[in-house]
Amino acid sequence: METTWVFAFDDRDKVSAYMGQDWDAARGLLGGKGANLSEMARIGLPVPPGFTVSTEACNAFLQ
Repeated sequence: METTWVFAFDDRDKVSAYMGQDWDAARGLLGGKGANLSEMARIGLPVPPGFTVSTEACNAFLQ
């Protein structure tokens, strides 16, 4: 599977599929703020368009 390093706030289903339907793992991938923004967008709260850089991208950069 291709590594995805950036997810839009409204890509919650894409993130869940990427992490094997495990939302706890997806929260780890997006970080707390990214996961919360994704969840707010999912339930219909007005969230401005945006994206989250995954923790995988941060770890790769730090290496």
